[in-house]
Amino acid sequence: MPELSTVNAIDYAMILLYFGIIIWVGVYAARKNEGTDDFFKAGGQVPWFMAGVSNWVSGFSAFMFVAAAGYTYKNGTSAALLFTSAFWAYLLGYKYFAPMWRRARIQAPLEFLTRRFSASTTYFFTVCSIPIQVVGLAQGLYILAIFVSAAVGLDTETFNVVGLTLSGLQMTMLVIGVVMIVYSVIGGLWGAVLSDAVQGVVILVVSILILPISLNYLGGQESGMFAGFHRLVADLPSEYLWPHGDPTNPLFLGSYIFSMILGYNVAWHLVQRYNSVPTERDAKKMALLCAFLSLFGPLLWILPVMASKLIFPEIALLWPNLEAPEEASFVSLAMLLLPHGMIGFVVAAILSATLGHANDAFNWLSAAITKDVYVPMRKSLGLPQANDHHQMRSAQVFMLIVGVLGVGFAFFIAKLGGAFEFNLKYFSMVMPSMLMPVMLGIIYRKTPWWSGMACLIAGVVTTFTLFGLDLFPNDVYPRNVIGTAVSTTLVFVISAFFYREDDPRSAEAIKLDRDLRTPVEEEPGQTDPAAMQVYGMVGNVCFVLAVVLLGCTLLPATDVAPASINAIGAVILLIFGWALRRLAKVKVE
Repeated sequence: MPELSTVNAIDYAMILLYFGIIIWVGVYAARKNEGTDDFFKAGGQVPWFMAGVSNWVSGFSAFMFVAAAGYTYKNGTSAALLFTSAFWAYLLGYKYFAPMWRRARIQAPLEFLTRRFSASTTYFFTVCSIPIQVVGLAQGLYILAIFVSAAVGLDTETFNVVGLTLSGLQMTMLVIGVVMIVYSVIGGLWGAVLSDAVQGVVILVVSILILPISLNYLGGQESGMFAGFHRLVADLPSEYLWPHGDPTNPLFLGSYIFSMILGYNVAWHLVQRYNSVPTERDAKKMALLCAFLSLFGPLLWILPVMASKLIFPEIALLWPNLEAPEEASFVSLAMLLLPHGMIGFVVAAILSATLGHANDAFNWLSAAITKDVYVPMRKSLGLPQANDHHQMRSAQVFMLIVGVLGVGFAFFIAKLGGAFEFNLKYFSMVMPSMLMPVMLGIIYRKTPWWSGMACLIAGVVTTFTLFGLDLFPNDVYPRNVIGTAVSTTLVFVISAFFYREDDPRSAEAIKLDRDLRTPVEEEPGQTDPAAMQVYGMVGNVCFVLAVVLLGCTLLPATDVAPASINAIGAVILLIFGWALRRLAKVKVE
């Protein structure tokens, strides 16, 4: 088995530099937040290209580089069927959901539920969302901390913090969680978009490099990457090169794609992104860009992970402390084939992916709690109406509370099997019940005010009934998704028979129906030229990272991981930085 490099002081410095950049981005973004419109939807002025990259990156997390990499290591090309399926979801978004969400004319995502159903529906969904998001955040943080603590050698260490003894894993969760909370609370959606853009650059550079480097290693230094690709095809088992297992099961694949359609079209962080761009046309461009990135982006890391099957045939020997050692396949490649400096870059990339994913959850949930629970509650208690500044500060407090709960729960969450399996089971139990009423409600608008809550309750009852009876134990994922989809749709259809147009509680839904049929008019000068300057900020970050990587070329290196890789990474960053700086100077109509 090849011997892996260990993280050294230079790599730690790269990780700390990344943390510093992310917090600085949050401070930079805070200057753009003059009120809730800026904090929750960036004033509707995010350039479509940056919004698209941000949205694509927010779909990543440590899950993609850890759990999904582990699935790829075990199953080969079957992973491509699953992890490129967001392409179909975004195409549907381009054709239908992107313009619909722009036409909904909402500020906070869950305001849609108030317009479509009722204020009580929004309150009900928000309260139900809080524990789901806290558990999801904790699970993501736990997966990330397992990887980071092992990668940087902290998994066997202990730390004393204010009288408490923390394991290396707990210390990792605490540090990452604090950074995640700080930049999310400070920056709002502008902070999320800008940090996602920085994260997108980091992820793209690492992904672009790891593919040819891993193939070149397989082929040998003299034969090169084409020989490596030939060896990949020749030496891997034939079943590994053709889809097999769950992804070839029509029920499983259909359920997975349907889940992607839900998650990438009616999830609240997507709603927020579609409303952060200036025009309806920009929202469609954003969806199309995400479709392209979702089709080709995953291939950049699927092929290298398949190569790791040959490079590390007994990967458990390298990671004896991990319950699912195959989930370290991507980081193993990085620690074998990349020089110091770039290794820190990879750890930062995986950190950045999860931080961006968590930030989106923070942002939409704090918006919902503030706009749809806190403000109405103050009114019902007879308290003075909260002004815009008060609402923004309240949202930051709620974001802080949710973040602290998530970090705290991560200390206690038990890891059930591999992360990929846990993710499938957990989200198949909660996501369809929460999102089916939203999708049905935006497609068909003539159901009574209580239909959304009835659908959610029906979905939850169905899921836990199937779970309790342990029906179809070999098809848990499709069982949960299909069962919930059928029950919620059935309740929604039945509720339509109780719809009354003359009911005063239907008035807002009728207005929403009219809005959804009316395109949002584009006005001259609707796009603020100053918003384009954010490209320049991200370009400057690229230049800083490029200079640091160039400095790393002076460090000692090995034949397997030459310092020239840092130089190539620096050149890519310089190109990105130059292009972004040029884009910042483009005049908008």
